[in-house]
Amino acid sequence: MTAPSRGPNPEPPADDQTFADGAAAPEEPAGAPRGDGAAPAPGTGAPGPGDTLGEPSGGDAVAAGLPDDADTDADEGTDAESGEDTDGGTDGGAETRAGSDGGTEADADPGSGGDLSEAEAELAAQRELRARIERRKAEKDAPIASGSKLSGTAADLLAAVRAVESGEKSAGAYYDSPPAPTAPRAAPAASPAPRVPAAGPGHRPTAPAVPGVPGPTAPGAVAAVRAVLAQGGAPESLAVQVADVLGEGAEGVLREDPWQLLSVPGVRPGQADGFARALLGGECGPGDERRTAALVTWRLERAALQGHTVLESSSVREALAELSVPDPDEALRQAVSDGAVLLFQDGGEPQERTEGGTGDATEEEPPTQQPEAPVLLGLDRYALAEESLADGLARLARAGADARWAGAEPAELARAVAASGLVVHTGGEAARAEPVALADAAGALGLRAVVAVHSPRGHDGQDRAAVTVSGLLSGTQGPGRDEDGALALDLLVVLDAPRLDVETAAMLVESLPDGGRLVLSGDPEELFSAGAGRVFADLLAARVCPQVASRIPDPGPIGELVSGIGVGELNQVEAPGREVVIVPVRDAGEAVHRTVQLVADSVPRAIGVPAGQTQVITVGHGGSAGTRALNAALKERLNPGPGRFAGFDPGDRVAYAPATGRTMPGTVVSADAEGLRLECEGGPVTVPKDRVESAVRHGWAMTAHQAAGMRWPAAVVVLPGDAAGGLSRPWVYTAFGRGERHLSVVHGVDQALSRAVAEIPAQERTTRLRPLLEGLLAPTP
Repeated sequence: MTAPSRGPNPEPPADDQTFADGAAAPEEPAGAPRGDGAAPAPGTGAPGPGDTLGEPSGGDAVAAGLPDDADTDADEGTDAESGEDTDGGTDGGAETRAGSDGGTEADADPGSGGDLSEAEAELAAQRELRARIERRKAEKDAPIASGSKLSGTAADLLAAVRAVESGEKSAGAYYDSPPAPTAPRAAPAASPAPRVPAAGPGHRPTAPAVPGVPGPTAPGAVAAVRAVLAQGGAPESLAVQVADVLGEGAEGVLREDPWQLLSVPGVRPGQADGFARALLGGECGPGDERRTAALVTWRLERAALQGHTVLESSSVREALAELSVPDPDEALRQAVSDGAVLLFQDGGEPQERTEGGTGDATEEEPPTQQPEAPVLLGLDRYALAEESLADGLARLARAGADARWAGAEPAELARAVAASGLVVHTGGEAARAEPVALADAAGALGLRAVVAVHSPRGHDGQDRAAVTVSGLLSGTQGPGRDEDGALALDLLVVLDAPRLDVETAAMLVESLPDGGRLVLSGDPEELFSAGAGRVFADLLAARVCPQVASRIPDPGPIGELVSGIGVGELNQVEAPGREVVIVPVRDAGEAVHRTVQLVADSVPRAIGVPAGQTQVITVGHGGSAGTRALNAALKERLNPGPGRFAGFDPGDRVAYAPATGRTMPGTVVSADAEGLRLECEGGPVTVPKDRVESAVRHGWAMTAHQAAGMRWPAAVVVLPGDAAGGLSRPWVYTAFGRGERHLSVVHGVDQALSRAVAEIPAQERTTRLRPLLEGLLAPTP
């Protein structure tokens, strides 16, 4: 590849891959450095170095010609669920070959009669959500008090970024009115958008659903998009995704603005530049306004896949400069002026300040100046969600005391719920029993209580009656809605709360009735959500509601090991029943071989857990021991077959991703003209054939982001030498905690494992929820 040109036809940056004749779908980012790594030294507790569950069986199970790319689950990048990788906090669902998550969930034939399927409910709810967002946009003419959004004339906006960052003017100079004070405000008014009304008898009303689930696309529209893609040299396999993302008239949109191809997850700027050159010829250049606008949005969308809801304007400007935009400052100003992005400057952390007249300050010691908060850029999608969530959480936190909870158990948690409509509960796996017991107590008091989990596999013996968050929001599970469209409940307990992204959390909170109670429970040491935001961590940090920390420890050697990891210590643990076993390996090939041996032979024989109940977890999808390589080897051993339908055979274990952040483990049942039929723990699912490639992958091996929120009787965590760069404390904590009875660690990263646990915390995310909450509610001591 040549260096980017500033001539009339921009060349792609050197690290991008252009579409060529017969090119595959967009590339996935490289992950950790390749290599087999040094000979490992066990870093966790085990019966002893090299202790294995059985002698190796003959024959290497690694199939020839497996992918050797090294995209990792935790590399600095974007969401692994959408085909790219993240550090510390995104989910890794069924990452697509084209770099997209996606596909609709089809629990029933969309054309069939009767009650709505989950997919239909989500689609209808998505339309309602978009309409609600549009109404809110129309009401955003005034400054957003809760977010301190900069506003004013177009000229003000054009100059805002440079003037504030250069220090020429303060942020306050760009307000039409003074910024909102940080003192607590009155309770927010009800949402201007009416709640979804109740439907007729025997039919649950639709509700805001988890975002990101595309609707059905007309075949004619897909064919038209496919023709444009072929003309521009882009993979025709992107046609369905393009039609989903750009909607009606996608063909015309692409012809008018080819850089809209960047709206498809996984497409990179260099690829979009090549596509634009093929369609527009000499009409396009690196400073084309269509290109610069698309690149600003692309950078913010990519940041959202990393978990950020906003970015500092300086980082966006630097990214534009790296992509050969001639005038990054003007590109940002134009994007703000056109409304493509929003500009914010929220207050930072409270600073110690000495006020004059108190006797503590003198003329020689002037008051300390509070540092200027950074200028932030964000997309309205996440801005609206974050502000709506902050208002909704404030509404719950301001709810008065409720005497109905007197005498309920567990006592500490019940007292907190009696005092506040919003409560945060923290603890490990065993601590889940406490909020579940509270829900049971609520039922005994005659109150309506619901327990919601992230995934059907999140159920255990304590919460088998739980619903999933997605099912609750779509209306296919749970108590339904009252006459106002709110969820018909008095208490909602959400387990796995760290898995909530900002959009899902906003819709959940908006759906709660006035007077309802919300308990968000989870383990703050686990990986963050797959979608944008860090809702649970921001709420904990803001300290605007009661927080109850469980004192129930996780039992057994696995619980002891994971608890130590949570505080940065990788300890030796006694495992008399072989609950924790270390399997040292020299290279990635041996790692794959020993993993297959463990799943197929050793764990079933020594532990009594069959292969179907053992989950393999590794750092990334690519690489010599990533999910692709491991799944190929495990399929060859456990369910060999020709891959009769898009590489799948009946009996294959799969991971299905109906939307970003949602991974549903399942098994292939059959395939027909309608698509691939799966049996998932939530019920039967039919994945349309045009969604299979992007939404389904083999599932004997998953990433830790995919597996978060779920547990299996046994887990095998694979750490080949090239995985060292993708490790962090939250990743190790999450991966090692997925086994209930047994954990095997295929260890090939030497001392990198202990260093990751001791020194590499979660990657930070830039969000606005904490300052928004602190502006609405005074932090509790």
